[in-house]
Amino acid sequence: MNEKNQERDVYVAIADPTRRKLLRLLADAEELPLHELTAQFQMGRTAVSKHLAILKAAGLVTDRKVGRETRYRLNAAPLQEIKDWISFYEKFWNEKVALLKILLEEE
Repeated sequence: MNEKNQERDVYVAIADPTRRKLLRLLADAEELPLHELTAQFQMGRTAVSKHLAILKAAGLVTDRKVGRETRYRLNAAPLQEIKDWISFYEKFWNEKVALLKILLEEE
């Protein structure tokens, strides 16, 4: 997979803890400006902007200019792909839990 495709990959975008925290911050607010997001991290504005660019390329955030300020907003729709992927494997966990329950009840 080349670098361009990786930037559009939702899985790659959420693989980084900083980006997951950015998504969480945006989920808790309708919209946040870059300076408020940057204040939540021990890194500079440029580093946070790079993380936001990856999230934007994956379709997970949108931005808009308000004067000289850029504000960011969560677009959770692409996360449905992750949810669908996880739910497929959920049946394996459910089977294991059911087996464990049977074993515990037998003892």
